[in-house]
Amino acid sequence: TTTIVSFSTDHEARADFGPYTPGFEIVPYGDLTALDRAMTENTVAVLLEPIQGEAGVLVPPAGYLAGVRELTRARNVLFVADEIQSGLGRTGRTFACEHEGVVPDMYVLGKALGGGVVPVSAVVSSAEILGVFRPGEHGSTFGGNPLACAVALEVVAMLRTGEFQRRAAELGEHLHHELGLLVGGGAVEAVRGRGLWAGVDIAPSLGTGREISERLMDRGVLVKDTHGSTIRIAPPLVIDREDLDWGLEQLRAVLGV
Repeated sequence: TTTIVSFSTDHEARADFGPYTPGFEIVPYGDLTALDRAMTENTVAVLLEPIQGEAGVLVPPAGYLAGVRELTRARNVLFVADEIQSGLGRTGRTFACEHEGVVPDMYVLGKALGGGVVPVSAVVSSAEILGVFRPGEHGSTFGGNPLACAVALEVVAMLRTGEFQRRAAELGEHLHHELGLLVGGGAVEAVRGRGLWAGVDIAPSLGTGREISERLMDRGVLVKDTHGSTIRIAPPLVIDREDLDWGLEQLRAVLGV
């Protein structure tokens, strides 16, 4: 946990913790030139979210992930994709990196891997890379247990059918179309995201992200606030269109549009 907050730029997550783990260089998200300049002969890996979740569902510029893959391969540096939030069908593909045809050297997975039932996380890579760890050298009390691993295996089996990726892509297109209609009317300033995942910037005059989230909760809809007046919408991948439309109706009612 201390190491994770060491490379966070979120004041709420980082402030008053420490001592921090050294060795991390923060690079502006989506800026290939800055990433290239930051890399040295001692750079071990580039770790990033293919879509930033906590920051407000920020989608990088087109070609960014492919550019990162090219840079890291040229420098013999690992490309590590944090797909804890974006992975496993959420964006309409199994992994968000697939939207640019990119395969990183390593995935970090969690959340959806437990099917929303049990906590489990995973680091996925090749034997060549993970083979640097030998039994007993490194482990995690959060890495899984027989029940969590059984659930995770079932999640992987369900994803093999492609059904949930297709649902996320199709319903996500509908979600973003409806949210896009709200932009420019004074209530919503911007909408971002992919698949069944959206970041919505609400006009600050209507309330903070927390306040909007609480008003939606009162109407039976759960969303997550983030910085300022931004909310994040992440419907379950099994949602049907009628329930999705009902949720959108509640958002429109809260915004008064």
